[in-house]
Amino acid sequence: MQSLINFLIALVAVAFVLGVMILVHEFGHYAVAKLCGVRVDVFSLGFGKRLLGFRRGDTDYRISALPLGGYVKMAGENPMEARTGDPGEFMSHPRWQRLLIAVAGPSMNILLAVGIVTGVFMVHYSHDWYLDQPAHVGWVEDNSPAAKAGIKPGDVIVKIDGMSNPLWEDAKAKIAISPGQPVPLSIQRGDETLTATLIPNTLGPSRIGDAGIDPAAGVTVEGLEPNMPASRAGIRQGDELLTINGTELRSIRQLTHFLEEDRGKPVEITVLRGGKTSTFQMTPVLAPDGEGVQRYRIGFVPGVRQEVDKLSFSQALSRSVDQNKKYAMLLIELVQKMVEKKVSVRMMSGPIDIARVSGEAAREPGWTPLLLLMAGISLNLGIFNLFPIPILDGGVILLLLIEGLMRRDISLHIKERIYQAAFVFLVLFAAMVIFNDITKTLPGLSKLLP
Repeated sequence: MQSLINFLIALVAVAFVLGVMILVHEFGHYAVAKLCGVRVDVFSLGFGKRLLGFRRGDTDYRISALPLGGYVKMAGENPMEARTGDPGEFMSHPRWQRLLIAVAGPSMNILLAVGIVTGVFMVHYSHDWYLDQPAHVGWVEDNSPAAKAGIKPGDVIVKIDGMSNPLWEDAKAKIAISPGQPVPLSIQRGDETLTATLIPNTLGPSRIGDAGIDPAAGVTVEGLEPNMPASRAGIRQGDELLTINGTELRSIRQLTHFLEEDRGKPVEITVLRGGKTSTFQMTPVLAPDGEGVQRYRIGFVPGVRQEVDKLSFSQALSRSVDQNKKYAMLLIELVQKMVEKKVSVRMMSGPIDIARVSGEAAREPGWTPLLLLMAGISLNLGIFNLFPIPILDGGVILLLLIEGLMRRDISLHIKERIYQAAFVFLVLFAAMVIFNDITKTLPGLSKLLP
């Protein structure tokens, strides 16, 4: 029953996310076309058979059977069609107007991303406190890429892959998109600045990079297991664990490692509660963790202290623009690495994966997680549509720029061949992305992709 409920939540969430993004994208094309005097025949959410809608003026506003996108059909838009000379036709308008119409859709998606993130920053942006802080290292796993690169707890990453003074969210993103690739970095250790090269491992079905490194984020108690040492000793939800046997606690993996090394000996833990520190004595017990592995544990659900931002409009807008710009550059860098075959195509997500993460975001408390997910996907959609692939908006823009430089139209025969090849490419691309989603969802197929 719970699986069915989760499926329905995911279905509604992805319909909401994709529906809003498609509506905004197509409205961009529609609005600028109308402003330029181009006649719009159809404004459709979805493809295929018309299910319902209404007609107003020259335009049929409809919802179609296949909810995998949407489109605006403008009069005379298809360059393969013969021109009638009607001033309302797309091809009857100057190239600069056609260029504006093509740019409008992706631009609206980018503006939507900026607007959503701005609103979230203004109203309630809850996040792990360390993400917008300098990259202080809290824990390094034994024999991990970070350990092999010589990184130690207490170090500060001051430069990574050409980026100076990265925040933790910057460092994590750079590592995630660089599995198996050398990542040059500089670290501050006391008064010394050292250089190193990190080669992240490949982790999980999405084949992201993992360095075996944790931020100095601290450890908070999000929940307690009944009849376990922590609850019996008096630890409470919301406590922040400061030290164990006098050693500063920087990350949960540090605590796990300490308990494993100590092998069940009594420990003394200092916590921060309501601005005051308290000390508790307890003895870890051997018990299964969340994955069923027997470990020495004290029995609590770990978390990280949350920070809530409520910024003014100008501050929120500035920060939103900076963040979206940063993510756009990361996306372009990731696509470049995929083209160069430096990273796996499994990093890409299609409709199945989007539905899964949309469901997860919808089940979290509040609207913020789903809105931020929508902003990220909208930004990706806007950037992807600007890639110079014929049929996509970026391909239309490229052909218009080429024709502008040539001062004449490209022949219909050449355009026809270009669009045919692009259509085949997009069909194969869509099939690959969906197959990619399936292989990540079904573990038995995970070896079918590189």
